[in-house]
This record gives sequence, structure tokens and C-alpha cells, in this order.
Amino acid sequence: MTKMDDAQRQDFTAQVAEWIEAFDDVVAEGRELGTELLEALRQRAHEAGVATPAGVSTPYKNTIDKDDEVPYPGDRAMERRVESLIRWNAMAMVHGQNKKDAGIGGHISTYSSLATLLEVGFNHFFHAKYGEQPGDFIYFQGHASPGVYARAYLEDRLTDDHLKNFRHELRDTPGLSSYPHPWLMPDFWRFPTVSMGIGPLNAIYQARFMKYLENRGLIEKTDRKVWAFVGDGETDEVDTLGAISLGAREKLDNLIFVINCNLQRLDGPVRGNKRIIDELEGMFRGAKWNVIKVIWGSDWDELFAKDKSGLLLKRMEECVDGDYQTFKAKDGAYLREHFFGKYPELLELVKDKTDEQLGMLHRGGHDPAKIYNAYKQAIEFKGGPTVILAKTVKGYGLGSAQARNATHSEKKLADDGLAAFVKRFDIPIPEQAAKDGVPYRPSQDAPEIQYMQQRRKELGGYMPSRKVPAIDFKAPGIEFFKEWLGGSGGRSVSTTLGFVSVLRALLKDTTVGKLIVPIVPDEGRTFGLESVIRQVGIYAPEGQKYSPHDADMLLFYREDKDGQILEEGITEAGSMASFTAAGTAYSNYGIPTIPFYMYYSMFGFQRIGDMAWAFADSRGKGFLMGGTAGRTTMLGEGLQHQDGHSLVLSSTIPTCVTYDPAYAYELAVVLQNGIKRMYEDMEDVFYYVTMYNEDYAMPAMPEGCAEGILKGLYKFKAAEGEAVAQLFGSGPILNEVVKAQEILATKYGVPTTVWSVPSYTEVRRDALAIERWNRLHPAEPARKSYLETVLEGANGPIIAASDYMKVIPDGLSSWLPGRLVTLGTDGFGRSDNREHLRSHFEVNAASIVGATLSKLARDGKFDGGKAQEALSELGVNIEAGDPARA
Repeated sequence: MTKMDDAQRQDFTAQVAEWIEAFDDVVAEGRELGTELLEALRQRAHEAGVATPAGVSTPYKNTIDKDDEVPYPGDRAMERRVESLIRWNAMAMVHGQNKKDAGIGGHISTYSSLATLLEVGFNHFFHAKYGEQPGDFIYFQGHASPGVYARAYLEDRLTDDHLKNFRHELRDTPGLSSYPHPWLMPDFWRFPTVSMGIGPLNAIYQARFMKYLENRGLIEKTDRKVWAFVGDGETDEVDTLGAISLGAREKLDNLIFVINCNLQRLDGPVRGNKRIIDELEGMFRGAKWNVIKVIWGSDWDELFAKDKSGLLLKRMEECVDGDYQTFKAKDGAYLREHFFGKYPELLELVKDKTDEQLGMLHRGGHDPAKIYNAYKQAIEFKGGPTVILAKTVKGYGLGSAQARNATHSEKKLADDGLAAFVKRFDIPIPEQAAKDGVPYRPSQDAPEIQYMQQRRKELGGYMPSRKVPAIDFKAPGIEFFKEWLGGSGGRSVSTTLGFVSVLRALLKDTTVGKLIVPIVPDEGRTFGLESVIRQVGIYAPEGQKYSPHDADMLLFYREDKDGQILEEGITEAGSMASFTAAGTAYSNYGIPTIPFYMYYSMFGFQRIGDMAWAFADSRGKGFLMGGTAGRTTMLGEGLQHQDGHSLVLSSTIPTCVTYDPAYAYELAVVLQNGIKRMYEDMEDVFYYVTMYNEDYAMPAMPEGCAEGILKGLYKFKAAEGEAVAQLFGSGPILNEVVKAQEILATKYGVPTTVWSVPSYTEVRRDALAIERWNRLHPAEPARKSYLETVLEGANGPIIAASDYMKVIPDGLSSWLPGRLVTLGTDGFGRSDNREHLRSHFEVNAASIVGATLSKLARDGKFDGGKAQEALSELGVNIEAGDPARA
């Protein structure tokens, strides 16, 4: 750095002052001119090689200047009255429930910080519809659900019984779910959000999917917005911020994040030693979002105007969030001494304020005027998404609980706290009713109720609300799939390529083709999608602005503004968010889009399991296509890629229908039935279907097995003669089972029957349902499960082999006492070819033969010595280590 003497320094300082004065003159003519001038100077600095500050954060004050605000359009007094009533009923609901049912839970403090942010939206911004088109989508902060219920109660959408049975969903009277759950309240909630990070991520991809539907001409373009209310502590969850670059990249000006910066997470400050608003501003500005900070309420405007030295802002920027939390947890006298008291000039600034007045100074997130102006600028901003960073107080208005570390866990208040709350918010109820947490609702002709009803009427109706419109949909019949029912004519193909050919045919169909939404995170070529990419194109909102290097080839890489494929890049979470948006479009948009999400099966449920659970909660529909499935079919890639457990994980989700097809005809039957069940019959289920990359000849579908495929078990190849054992197989391992059947018959004289098991999960669920019915109806004749019915007369032990963990077939053991022997792929994968992998995991034909003979020997049906010799002849290493622990 160049050194200056005093004279030079003074001269430079004078020059700077002249520059600032000249800049002020430009700004006086228009702020946009000031911005233009700064950009020109920054560009000149770059050209001259002068470093410039990154500039991702701005001073710790409101983005919108007081002089730029527009007047608040609503009746402030009436809206405050409405908000106070909602605050009381939200608090009373949680307090009263915990008083009579200790430990039932619930949260007060989150909504208390969020109330004004929501009320400004409900009164002025949240549209329930746009003409005949759906309205805005709102992803609510999950822990604030009591406040949303309390508003619906005032709107007369919920009854006293509903509120009295908050978190009591199994009683005789109607109850309310703990958090936003469409599965539990299908007419009320749209989006499950309380699992941290899922709401923001899904909101981003929902906004993107909305643009996708518009660009493809499936819905009309409207001013519809996606609002996501996010906790500042929630931003630590990687899913919350992990996809924000997509918002700017695809210019999602239909997306608005409102981050409730109450400075606290569940146990303490979000950033005690820093300022979370500064951090988030830098992140979002860096990702090119429009950032609007709402930090200070209107009662600070007077102080800013009086402070000509800039000392007030300087003091604010000296404080960290831990300080700000303490200032709100203490009283006005503490604030005077510890905040203003650092500088005599600041004490002078507030000398005419009482301690009580200082204690009541508002943060911006509790000021309707500041919030209104932020929302107005957000909905008017074009070309990208907006984030509003609103500073609030967690536990606002809750007396001793306000801004304290334990406030998130507050479930009820002491009597004096309740009395103070009632007094502060002017709730007209008797003292004992206050202590008991009794909800209060004025008559429907009361002015405040009339006001809120009128506001919602003008905005198109109530929110949140979920209504499924009538959908006229006819699934393709089984004849549509006849090409895949007839086998491959001896040609070796994989079930993955079989699926791709089905997908291409569906995309060409004049009825359902436009509704198909192919989704792939990356490696579409791994799944053989080149022809599909050429056929329908990859969605790109700006089209293809470059000439691809393979443009001279038939199957070139094609992007298009109305492209149909969602190629998400390397993001399983983002792809699942797109799957969620597409899989719920039937209810959100009235468009029954059919998503097919294709991915490495290993990177499915174990990576996005929480999102899959939320998808089920959302009553989503669609197909998860787990490609390169199985522990031993994905040769070469090794431990991290070889999947032997997705069938276990998928079975835990109640609405997930799981299939592991061996052949193209099984796949075709499953896909046809799935489309019919989900979109014609409107069942709230979704499908997980495995796809393999192993090529082999596909047989034609045996006569009459369609029902068995769907139920999960059918006879594939009968024994020659009376079978003494039954062999179960699924996926490509069914081929090993067929080989084992031949070896057993020709080499050891043991006849066996081969069964295909496309879904152990479906077989087990049916058996459990029948078992439950029998348990609850002891006076009635016992019913038989499908498993028991289809195996009637099938004698001998059952040896079940699959490319998945043994726990999958083991799920049937309760109904097959002493008969079931399971072979599976427990343990870590390895890099090798299929021959060695299947030998290692003991699921090859030799191992199946050995297991069959060993079991027959144990049952006294085969000579034990010969069984031992057979293991040696078959090359089974009886001294090898257990692959489950290797």
C-alpha cells in the first residue's frame, strides 16, 4: 500500500469528500442512477486491475428505506385485533392441552414470532385462486401449526372440538395433527414441512415445476407464487440452502422465501457469536437472489432520523445475535444501559424515552408496514427469486419465555403469565378461562371476524386448503403393453432397457404421453435414455443456446423450452423434490402428471428416505425406478454402488408398492396396473420398481399369471414329477434359481418347482392383513392369505434367493414355519464380476442347489453325507467367511 504523509492524506481525504458529494448529487436525481454509476466504476476498476470488495452484505438495517415505503392499505387496528385473537387461541390450544394431558406437546414460541408475517400475507397477499386457476402455494413453518389452526378456527372452519383435541387424533371427536400432514388432514394441509429442510427444498422445485408446466402449455401462466416460511435455524439443514442456485439460474420469480430470523433454534442462539441475517444475506446475494432485509420496526425510524452521526448503526453492527437475544429477554432499563449506554451520544438519543418504551421497540418482523412493503416488492420483482430476512423475537409476547433459550420447549404458561398475555393482547375472557386456556371466538358478525372473512373473500377463499379436483383419466389397457408380454425372442436385454422402451411408447401415446414426466439426476445414458432425450428433449427454460458437439448425430443432446425430461444434475434430493412436485400435481394443479424418476437404486431411499416419507404424507403418486439394482448385478462398481437393501427401506413406507421384477412382462404388468391404480382409480399409493443392467433373454408371459405378478408370487416353472422342494426367486437371481432347478433334477434326482416372487412386500402385507382379521374375528371361520392359498399342496422346504438382504424373504417366515431357507446379499459389496459376486454372497445356482440339499438332509429327505459331497462338487467353499461380516 502506498504510504502518504499528513499533507497527502489530508488532500486525499478532501478528494474523497468531493467524490461523495458528487455521488450524492447523482443519487438525488434517482437511486437507480446511483446504482448505474457504481456499476460503471466497478467495471472501470476491473479494467484497471483494482480490487473491489465482494459486496455480498449490506449495513445492518432495513433494505427498504422509510422514504420508499408505500402506505399500509389495511385497517391496522382491526388486523391487530384479529392477530391478537389468533395468538390467544394458538397459545390456549397448546397450553390447555398440556394442562389436561401432560406431555402431549406442541409449540407456542415459533408462531408467536411468525404471527405478523403470516397475517400480513393472509390479509393482503396469499391468493387462494387466480380466476379459475389454483392460487398461491404456502409452505408453512411446521412448528407454527397451532397459529394456522387458530386462524381457521376464527374463520369457522374448525370447531371447539377440533381445538380441544389438538394432538388427539384417535378420540371419538375430531382432532388436529401435530404438524402439517396431508395424510392425516387431506382437506386442510397441502405440504408436510416440519422435517427440517424438506419444505424449502420442495418449495424451490415446486416453483420450478410450475414454470415447467407453464412452458409445456399444461397450465396457464398466472401471477401465482410459492411462499416458503423458513426458520433461521432451519437453514443449517443442508437441504434448505443446497438448491438455492437453481432459483436464480432458472429465474424463478414465482418463488419467495420468508426466513423467520428469531435468532434461536431449539436449544439456543442460531449464531450466538455472529449475526445470522448477515450470513444469510451473503449466501443469498451470492446465489443472485433478490434480498430484502426487514430488521427494525417503524419505531426505530425516528431514532435513525435523529442520529446524524451514524453511531446508532455502528452500535447495531457491534452487537451479535447473542446480545440481541439478551436485549429482548431483559427489560428496557437493561437495553438503555447495555445497548445505548455504550456511547453517551446514544443515551442522549433516547433520553425522552421511558424504559417501558425502549423495551417495546419492535423488530421488523413484528411491524405490518415493514412486512407489507417487503412482500409488495417481492411479488413485483422480476427475473429471479426473492428472500425476505425478517428479524423477530421467538416467544414474542410470552412474558418470561420471550427470547429465552428454553422458549421453543414452552408448552404452557404459569397463571401470571397467562394473565399478562390476556392483558397485553386484550382478550375478553374471564380470569379462570384464561388460566384454563379456553379458546375464544367472537360471533361471526363481530367486526374483526367480518374483516378477516372479507379479506379472504377478496383473495379467493380460505388457506390452507387441499381439494382434489375431479380428474377424467383412463389408463392404457394391458393390450398397450403386448410388445413386452411376448418376450424378447431370444435376444438378451435388461429390464432397464425394457423399461426405456415402455417409456418411449408411453411418451408417444396421444392420451397419456404429455402427462409423463421423466426425471433423472444424471447419467441418463447409463439408463439408455439417449433415444428418449432426442424424442422429447430436456427441459431448459431458456431453450438451447448452444450447438451441442454431437449435433450432427441422430441422437444428439437436445434441450428445449418445452422439453419433457427433467435432467437434474447430480442431486438425488433435488430430483426427489421434482418427483414430489410432479407426483402431487393432480391435487395442486388438477393435472395428473405421471413422474418416472430413474436413479441408481443405491442412492435412493437411503439418501432421500425422509423425503420419500414426506412424499407419502403428501399423498403423492408416481414411479420410483431403481436402476442398476441389486448387490451382485452392478458389477465392478463395488461397495458404494451395490444395493442390497432398498427393498427393505421401501417396505417401511405404508403407501409404497414395491416390485422386484425379473422379466419385461412382469415389469409391463406392474406399470400398467400402477398407472390404473394411481390415476384412474385415484388410490393414494406410489411405486418403487427395480431395474437391472444384466442382459438375458426375456421369456413370454406364462398364461394366467398376471394376478400372481401383482399379488407378488406365482408359479413360474413346475417340477417334472412331484416336487420335493420349492424354489423362490426374484429379479435376475430367478435365472440362477432356474439353473439350480435343472441341476437338482439332472444331477441329484431332486424335482423342484420354481416360483417367481416379484414382491415379497405385497405378499407379506396381504398375509398380515388376513392375520389381523382372523385375530379380531375369532368366532368366524379363519380366512387364508394369498400366500397360504397359492402354496396349498406345494410340499417340502422353500429355498428363497434374491439379490437383496435375507430379511426380505424372511418376512414370510411366520406363515412358513420350519420351511423357509433364505439366501441373500447381506454385507458390503465388492468390485468384481457377477460370477464371483454371486459366489461370494452365496446366491448363485450352486449355492441354491447346496442349500436345497442341505435342508432336505436336515429334514430327513436326503442323505446328509451326499449333501456334504454335493457342496464340494458344486464348488461351494464351506470354510469361507460369512459375507454378511466380510
